[in-house]
Amino acid sequence: MRFRHPDGSTVHLAYCTNVHPAETLDGVLAQLRDHCEPVRKRLGRDRLGIGLWLAKDAAHALVTDPAAVRGLRTELDRRGLEVVTLNGFPYEGFGSAEVKYRVYKPDWADPERLEHTTSLARVLAQLLPDDVTEGTISTLPLAWRTAFGPARAQAARAALGSLAQRLDALAELTGRSIRVGLEPEPGCTVETTGDAIEPLTEVGHHRIGVCVDTCHLATSFEDPHTALDALAAAGIPVVKTQLSAALHAEHPHLPEVRAALAAFDEPRFLHQTRTVPHGPARPATAGAPGAVLRGTDDLGEALAPGALPDTAPWRAHFHVPLHAAPAPPLTSTLSVLKDTLALLVGGPHSRTRHLEVETYTWQALPPELRPRARPQLVDGIAAELTLARDLLTDLGLKELP
Repeated sequence: MRFRHPDGSTVHLAYCTNVHPAETLDGVLAQLRDHCEPVRKRLGRDRLGIGLWLAKDAAHALVTDPAAVRGLRTELDRRGLEVVTLNGFPYEGFGSAEVKYRVYKPDWADPERLEHTTSLARVLAQLLPDDVTEGTISTLPLAWRTAFGPARAQAARAALGSLAQRLDALAELTGRSIRVGLEPEPGCTVETTGDAIEPLTEVGHHRIGVCVDTCHLATSFEDPHTALDALAAAGIPVVKTQLSAALHAEHPHLPEVRAALAAFDEPRFLHQTRTVPHGPARPATAGAPGAVLRGTDDLGEALAPGALPDTAPWRAHFHVPLHAAPAPPLTSTLSVLKDTLALLVGGPHSRTRHLEVETYTWQALPPELRPRARPQLVDGIAAELTLARDLLTDLGLKELP
């Protein structure tokens, strides 16, 4: 979906296909037929943007076979779909029964990560619509925080420098500018947008920036205004933004709240949980003087007795559907998404042009909330995109055909 910003630029809205498991090119083509085109039709649109996730094997098949890329592009056109952004964070196995820590491998200290991201950039340059010259890719924020010492940190930053050179060469060769954004995530060496500033300043290249995921931003209790202002002051671009909402528990000390949270503790994905402890008279934000972010790697760990302070709200890294907040006593951080979106595209100039709804956890929801079959998933994704569209038009953007 495309929108005209008051500044004249085009803002693209897509949904991320990592919600549909597929490791091979055949699997990707099946996604387009079984999910993406039905979502487009449900929305009544002639054209729908998708944020394509290409696993290792699918990316390799495309980058080594020009005919395969042409075939994918033809299939996208035939089904009324377009691609301006890729999700390059998961490498493989994102549809496995247990993902957890595996999603952070290989990290940016491993040569495979640079090669995979380079392949994605080369493929994306060929998939872009004829009237679009800029593409974006989100990627993991260097590494998971453990076992990431100085030597691996240096290797990761060197790899980003090599990536920047390759992106420059690709732009010169194709006339297509591909930019890559580190996606800060709780538990990673780049957990917050603030953590991204130092390594990206060192790389110092306009094609390498940040992908702001609003679920991750909220889980880490970052204030959107403070976070985005700091990035702007450092000259770091917001390459793309993932529209997502985290799980919020206002009163985690209550037994009924813990019981509700336990329903979201599931074995497939990691659900990092965070809180900013405070006294009863002082509101807490992560940017407040003396505020200390406390957390666990997973929701089940947080629910263990005494694992986390429970005098202040908890937030968990669980991408809940944008249009359907959990039932009380829980809720979502949709308000953080709205505030971030207003700051990014609600002003006189758009600060990012690629937006991607990324709720990949539909089948990880508590059983009673999961889509029962493919049509229910199509309905849910269409409802999320409708909400995002309405937020954009409320901010003054005009939906394009």
